[in-house]
Amino acid sequence: MERCFKLSANIDLHVASGVWTGEAAVDGVTSGLIGEGQTVTWQGRHFGLRRYTSRVDVWRPFSYFRDVMVQGPFERFEHEHFFATMDDGTRMRDEIRFSTGWGVLGQMAAKVLVRRHLTTFLMRRNAMIKRVAESDEWHRYLDGVPQRKTVSRGDNGSSSAASWGSDAVMRG
Repeated sequence: MERCFKLSANIDLHVASGVWTGEAAVDGVTSGLIGEGQTVTWQGRHFGLRRYTSRVDVWRPFSYFRDVMVQGPFERFEHEHFFATMDDGTRMRDEIRFSTGWGVLGQMAAKVLVRRHLTTFLMRRNAMIKRVAESDEWHRYLDGVPQRKTVSRGDNGSSSAASWGSDAVMRG
């Protein structure tokens, strides 16, 4: 369960699982594990939506964490990650709640297109987590890498870094 939890909180694995979207972590925690109170800004191709910043606001190792959008295209976006030990391994469950604020057409798009896209994204991501967790590949993401790498942009635009050591439910 701990391994699946950490893989789910690993920025590098998230980027690798979403390579088809061109998504990259561009600010905040950009590599390694993200933790409570930390943010990550994503940039990628999701329906032409380019940037999205989320913050981990609840952190209960190794059973649950939640990230919420603090800046981005949605009126509200919450992603809950649940982990439970089962006889045959770990069960991971994702629940996403979002609202678009895009009016009637936006609500129709959310019900069909956004929900489908997010479901596909989560299924691919969770399939990769399962594959990595059940093979020796997990070492690539969890062994000998910094626990967190944070990039912050200064007033002059320069960056500095500090490092230290399924099923999906969507309601929109």
